[in-house]
Amino acid sequence: MAIVYRRYMLPIVIGLFIIGIAMMSVVAHHQYWLLSLVFVVLAMLPFFLKYEAKKMQSREVMMIVMLIAIAAVSRVPFAAIPNVLPMTFIIIVSGLVFGAQSGFMIGALSAIVSNMFIGQGPWTPWQMFCWGMIGCAAGLLRNTWWMRTMWGKVIFGFAAGILFGWVMNLVDVIARMADISWGAIVTIYAAGVIFDLLHAGSNVLFILLFSKSWIRILERFKRKYGLT
Repeated sequence: MAIVYRRYMLPIVIGLFIIGIAMMSVVAHHQYWLLSLVFVVLAMLPFFLKYEAKKMQSREVMMIVMLIAIAAVSRVPFAAIPNVLPMTFIIIVSGLVFGAQSGFMIGALSAIVSNMFIGQGPWTPWQMFCWGMIGCAAGLLRNTWWMRTMWGKVIFGFAAGILFGWVMNLVDVIARMADISWGAIVTIYAAGVIFDLLHAGSNVLFILLFSKSWIRILERFKRKYGLT
């Protein structure tokens, strides 16, 4: 039963997320922005509650806190370069080594910590959701044969960058929902293509250059301290 839950947890959450956004466009009138934030927070709540109930060693907590700090700080020097985000790479390799739950927590909390330097706003819960899902997906897929290959990781990193951008573009769409049109939606997504490709391309670059060494180091810490 637990295996089935882990396998279908991500598509269920994403499906509910999409359904919730669609429902908001029908019944929310002019409260799309507020309801979208509420829905994103509620979508993340099961992950936080499940992680809270997990029995953890103090050294496992410290490792996760350290990775959150590294991921958050890595975003700051690249803030001047649009959408070049080494944080996404760190979240991906963390999920690959430590699993879906830890990957989600590292992704979600890295977003809110890094925004303490970059700037908080109503987009923060969306970023927490996106980066949390990236870490969770990497953890869920870590034992598949193609994620054990370099090209599998590269494809995953590229797709993660594109999907992150698409969801964040949805924030702009919802913010303008009261007077949005299909033309405006196309314009928003077209304007974000370059930024999405920069994010996806930087993920590919970091994975090609650093994923082997990072995974080897994290696996060594995992074995040394008996982390699960």
